[in-house]
Amino acid sequence: MEKIKQITSGKAKSLYTTNDSNFLVMEFRDDTSAFDGKKTAALENKGKVNNQFNAFIMEYLATQNIDTHFVKLLSNTAVSYTHLTL
Repeated sequence: MEKIKQITSGKAKSLYTTNDSNFLVMEFRDDTSAFDGKKTAALENKGKVNNQFNAFIMEYLATQNIDTHFVKLLSNTAVSYTHLTL
């Protein structure tokens, strides 16, 4: 799965379209902020930890037969999701 175009970006994550329109890629970054974004910095491995924690929660929900948009981990900092329209 290949990232194509950034859709949106927040404080610590970015969301991308892929070469398959059924899926998106979310990338967790090492960015941190405080004081309403007035102070920013990078915290080494924050993206990796957040991605792993997110995958743990999503995989746990699956064991409880709770559907999510989670597909799979792609790397230490990226995950694939089903593209949903709300």
